[in-house]
Amino acid sequence: MSDQKSKEKAKKQVPLRLSASLWNDLAQWAEDDFRSINGQIEYLLTECVKYHKGQKK
Repeated sequence: MSDQKSKEKAKKQVPLRLSASLWNDLAQWAEDDFRSINGQIEYLLTECVKYHKGQKK
């Protein structure tokens, strides 16, 4: 894998505080989509960023 691609694949750790009710809702949604909670949060953030970039054009 090239150095550029490995940098793109590298993950950053981000501490995140969520309310218990939001955590529970995300956990249920993640389970429904067969993802981990972390995977669900990453998926949702990725989709929001894609949407935001699309709105700027």
